[in-house]
Amino acid sequence: MAEYILSLDQGTTSSRALVFDQDMAVISSAQAEFTQHLPRSGWVEHDGEEIWQTSLETARKAIGKAGLEAAQIAAIGITNQRETTLIWDRATGKPIHNAIVWQDRRTAPLCERLRDEGHGNMISRKTGLLLDPYFSATKIAWLLDNVEGARARAQNGELAFGTVDSFLLWRLTDGAAHATDATNAARTMLYNIHDGCWDKELMELLDIPAALLPQVRDCAAGFGTTSPQLLGAPLPIRGIAGDQQAATIGQACFKPGMMKSTYGTGCFALLNTGDQAVSSKTRMLTTIAYQLDGKPVYALEGSIFIAGAAVQWLRDGLGIINSAAQSSELAARADETQNVYLVPAFTGLGAPYWDAEARGGLFGLTRATGPAEIARAALEAVCYQTRDLLEAMQQDWPDASGAKTVLRVDGGMVASNWTMQFLADMLDAEVDRPGVLETTAKGAAWLAGYKSGIYPGRDEFAKSWSYERRFTPAMDAATREQKYQGWRKSVSRVLS
Repeated sequence: MAEYILSLDQGTTSSRALVFDQDMAVISSAQAEFTQHLPRSGWVEHDGEEIWQTSLETARKAIGKAGLEAAQIAAIGITNQRETTLIWDRATGKPIHNAIVWQDRRTAPLCERLRDEGHGNMISRKTGLLLDPYFSATKIAWLLDNVEGARARAQNGELAFGTVDSFLLWRLTDGAAHATDATNAARTMLYNIHDGCWDKELMELLDIPAALLPQVRDCAAGFGTTSPQLLGAPLPIRGIAGDQQAATIGQACFKPGMMKSTYGTGCFALLNTGDQAVSSKTRMLTTIAYQLDGKPVYALEGSIFIAGAAVQWLRDGLGIINSAAQSSELAARADETQNVYLVPAFTGLGAPYWDAEARGGLFGLTRATGPAEIARAALEAVCYQTRDLLEAMQQDWPDASGAKTVLRVDGGMVASNWTMQFLADMLDAEVDRPGVLETTAKGAAWLAGYKSGIYPGRDEFAKSWSYERRFTPAMDAATREQKYQGWRKSVSRVLS
């Protein structure tokens, strides 16, 4: 009997696949890193074929490691790095150019022109997003303008656009399905989150043909069936959500006022606002947390571009650590009398600043500053940025005051007890680390399993959530405010 769920978690630096059993426990997983292409300053690309091959390879390995036949997989759920943009040939499925990654800033001049022309408010009103290179729409326009013949081919219906979920769906179904879900559509800057459709005015503004765009469905829906030769059997695909929304689901943040923050390459905090699409006054994003049975549930989101990537920089850029775990060990040995701040604006600053031209800075250096102090500054920066987001959300939505009680966290960085304790101290709030850290993959798995009738509904699923450790604030108020004001002063120095 088919009782297992395969979750494909396609991230910014690696592709992963996990098999979940009937109790939503992980029984096997596989992971493969892939190449980061950095052709110019501020440009970030991925090879679409490498994304596809690593996703397929890890799916096969995870099924094999679980000791299962493909026919025992009831359904597939997909979660993905959001905003990353691909355009491919409908005849071959091959991308016409490398994927342009969410971190990429090449379209900053186009965004500036659109802003100067007065389109920013209209875009925010319709999409809940800010006019920024982060989102897919201007990346699509860049590809159509810079790949020879692309615009004419798009108008002729020869090309297809998709975020990574849509591209994987196309390849898994051998081109039979060109679709996405509401959470990924909501991140393109072309989707009207209030009307629930692609917006004609936005498409005309950027000269993007409707023929390029995928169908938009619920997060738990019938998306198609895999070609039998790929995984050994035709498997239904029944769940899709962008990675941060999938983590929100995996953390069971189903009630208004619940909040989760994911610490991966970047950091993304989502606050469930229920059926209210709260318009932000503090430059937060209004987005779709999930959509089931045709009903969107909205969220306020704050996006930090650099979180775990700062630890990668310590390892690969500075060479002061050999592994991510060493950053916490170094930070714990730092001289506490030094106030060193890293503002990791390596690809600009996200919420609530939204400065695409800002670049990083390291402040407070003395002759006594060494690797330990720099490592501590990198970890602390993530916590300071989270406080920026939480304070902004509380200004936007009075009901958000409840979110300060407990923050549910996930992602690779939460394994660091040192970082999570500093986070609790800086927020003056309890921080819960879940018993199952694979919340993003779990969210995608729950969507597919729920649609398949294997997993329970939202309420029962929420009851099964538990934390592995709760971090309680221990820092005195005066120290907390002194440190945070030092952070704010450092940020002011890098804003363009």
